[in-house]
Amino acid sequence: MENRSHIQRLIARPEFGPLVLLIVELVVFWGINPDFLSPQNISNILAFTVELGLIALAMTLLMTSGEFDLSVGSLFGFSPVLMWTLYNSGITSLEMGLLIALIVAALIGLVNGWFVTQLKIPSFLVTLGMLLVVRGTALFITDGFPQRTWSAEGSWLANILVGDFYVGPFRIYASLFWFIGAAIALGYVLTQSRTGNWIQAAGGNPNAARARGVNVNRVKVGLFILSAVMASLAGVISSLRTSAANPNSGTGYELEVIAMVVIGGTALTGGRGTIIGTVLGILILRVMRNGIVLIGVPGLAYNIFIGAIILGMMALHSWLERRHQAGT
Repeated sequence: MENRSHIQRLIARPEFGPLVLLIVELVVFWGINPDFLSPQNISNILAFTVELGLIALAMTLLMTSGEFDLSVGSLFGFSPVLMWTLYNSGITSLEMGLLIALIVAALIGLVNGWFVTQLKIPSFLVTLGMLLVVRGTALFITDGFPQRTWSAEGSWLANILVGDFYVGPFRIYASLFWFIGAAIALGYVLTQSRTGNWIQAAGGNPNAARARGVNVNRVKVGLFILSAVMASLAGVISSLRTSAANPNSGTGYELEVIAMVVIGGTALTGGRGTIIGTVLGILILRVMRNGIVLIGVPGLAYNIFIGAIILGMMALHSWLERRHQAGT
């Protein structure tokens, strides 16, 4: 009886559905094409996973507080453009260019948070407007063309952020450790710290949180800043890894990141979030993007699979929530 209770609690966890889906994906794609689990392909999946994953981790905390950020995709493209423009013009070193890009991103996050908390404008509308402003600025700076870059090999900055090495047949980028570190740190903040309680309270019942002394506005502004900085860092990492800075980079990433977070079990309405679930959601969509190509499905069909997965996972989460509330 006790074992059954443990199994019921395991199944009721929001991470259970994403874990099962990820395992099914791996088995199906490997069964159709054995090269799917080859060291080279696993290395490729991990390389691309990190960049969107960094944004999704920060988005998890923001969505737990009851807000969205649609400007992250445009920041992903804008920050590398700003960094390389400053460097190419001889105004700053590459390292200083990165610092300035992160500071500008933090200011953009601050503006987003101020509009949402002080002017009481829904975050969906605020960050949609910021998306257009930031994307338009990147296009204006570059005249719509990719920014000229140089290979960053040998740079200590590139080695720290995207330096690669081999573990047996697997090619590992340093950015993977940044992602793992961020996941551990933000997971601790969300589940083991007072700040995590504030975040969940701000999203679950902001009026009750304020009555208990939580500065809801400060919490949300801080999370908007975190979201913007993580999107900026992810864009720079991608730029250094590929030696490219395209002002259109990151187009559509905001929706894909939100999908990762939602699939992982974070509540759309706020108040409940899970970093472990988000990591699973990240892997689900990146494995899906990679796997459908390897088995011969046209890459343009990717959005069909994303939509189907979102609908399926939402139905599963709703069913588990109803069973949990019914006590069965």
